[in-house]
Amino acid sequence: MTAKTVREIALEQPSSVHVFEELGIDYCCGGRKPLAEACAANHLEVTAVISALETAAAEPAKPTVDWSSQSLESLCAHIISTHHAFVRRELPRLEVLADKVVTRHGMAEPELARIMGALGRLDEELLQHLAKEERVLFPYIAALERAQRNGNPKPYGGFANVGQPIALMTKEHDEAGGLMAEMRRLSHQFTPPVEACPTYQALYFSLREFEQDLHQHIHLENNILFPRAIALEAAAN
Repeated sequence: MTAKTVREIALEQPSSVHVFEELGIDYCCGGRKPLAEACAANHLEVTAVISALETAAAEPAKPTVDWSSQSLESLCAHIISTHHAFVRRELPRLEVLADKVVTRHGMAEPELARIMGALGRLDEELLQHLAKEERVLFPYIAALERAQRNGNPKPYGGFANVGQPIALMTKEHDEAGGLMAEMRRLSHQFTPPVEACPTYQALYFSLREFEQDLHQHIHLENNILFPRAIALEAAAN
């Protein structure tokens, strides 16, 4: 198992995602690393991580949707209604919380201003990213799937192949993941000081929740949607 990438384990064993989240192992943007390398980067004993994965695999499975077997159009719709909606709902709330915490505690704790700056960059970049997916990439993938199902020619997308916009989206995922990692580092793994006020605690708790949702969001795209779309277009060609 140590030679498998984190991405491969996440796809083969859905229960592993919860283990990776708890341990802070990135299974989406950083999922290309072998498990042993990911453990070393996070200062984790690989044997302990494997034990946790085996324990999770032995527990009764919770009902989940196997998106690898659902239509690409339904997966795109799920990503928009669940994860894109979450991003648009949470980012403004997070920025309000961050502003309050920086105003109250920023002089004593300068890392808070840096967290707020990273959050602002994430807001700007992610909102543009979501728009590109919803207006260009996702409609093309859905049209490609319908054309394949109905025996029609491949639709025109304005690019040579679907791999081009996917490469751009993947790069932007990496950038978003990097900003979240920066905030995690600056916040000491989203751990507020013992004496932190409720707003301070709410900010760090909400940032942790946002990171978890973003990881699930990117996992669905990088590891399931994008590879399937590339394979579908290749078959159509």
